[in-house]
Amino acid sequence: MTRDFDLASYDYDLPPDLIAQTPIEPRDASRLMQIDRAANAISHHSTRDLPTLLRPGDLLVVNRTRVIPARVRGHRLPGGGATEILLLRRIDDAAWETLARPGKRLAIGTRVGFGDREVYAEIVDRTPAGGRVVRFICEDGSPVSRARFDDWIARVGETPLPPYIRERLDDPERYQTVFATDPGSAAAPTAGLHFTPELLFRLRDRGIHIARVRLNIGLDTFRPVEADDIRAHAIHSEEFEVPEETAAAIGRAKSGGRRVIAVGTTVARTLESSRGEAARGDTRLFIYPGHQFAVIDALITNFHMPKSSLLMLASAFAGRELIGRAYATAIAEQYRFFSFGDAMLIE
Repeated sequence: MTRDFDLASYDYDLPPDLIAQTPIEPRDASRLMQIDRAANAISHHSTRDLPTLLRPGDLLVVNRTRVIPARVRGHRLPGGGATEILLLRRIDDAAWETLARPGKRLAIGTRVGFGDREVYAEIVDRTPAGGRVVRFICEDGSPVSRARFDDWIARVGETPLPPYIRERLDDPERYQTVFATDPGSAAAPTAGLHFTPELLFRLRDRGIHIARVRLNIGLDTFRPVEADDIRAHAIHSEEFEVPEETAAAIGRAKSGGRRVIAVGTTVARTLESSRGEAARGDTRLFIYPGHQFAVIDALITNFHMPKSSLLMLASAFAGRELIGRAYATAIAEQYRFFSFGDAMLIE
């Protein structure tokens, strides 16, 4: 097994005080590390420098998914203890794949009630990863409709911040990107959190184009890889869509010799799954060193957790050794890490 497939190659020590607990203001004040793959070089900038770092004609592709208030608190029926359900992936109008606590007390058939008594949940199955399939039901016993569920969860649900963020987020919109229009994710596409409407205007004024895709992010994306040989790791499926107009924009960029730049690992996985063509479906694509990139020419991404599939994707794109050097430099230079942290532009 080469070091590229060895899980230990993707571990690193991060001082806890470098884990960003709050979003920076304004969004585009975040630091931006530029990595030049051809020159094997690293330089330091700000996100607001992007219009001068990118090239006229570049195509930026962003993820338009919106984080839903996916954490809902309740109690086991009748009269049982407290529960917490975290929505991961919609199966149909009324059923969701979830993480549920306390898992040992939530056997199949268990019902969960909520404070408003408008909707309750029933555990109907287990998932291979230890989660629960939950069906949400109206008071009369009928499955809840999609519209009614969406209205209900918007009122009772909470924004599900990653567990390493311990500070309270007063404004849930700070965990949404300015592109967020389509609800469906359990986590934000964090590379997009650095953009502001003003920055987008400056990019367009520079002749840089914007296109949109959608990938609904499940928390499994952030789950640490545990297999010693990373090729044995399986990523759960996530729903994605590449619209016709985005595929057409990619085609024009490619035919014109212009770059396609993925804003985030979710966009990279979406475009590589679809090969840049219009498509809609589920993807289980796990990108690690050895992957031959067919679509993206550059990547904007945050600094990721040790042993994560996201770190492996960045290593596949830039090379494991260059990414390792970049992360060591980021730690030495006191960059901010993870969801609310700083970013890198890999070219």
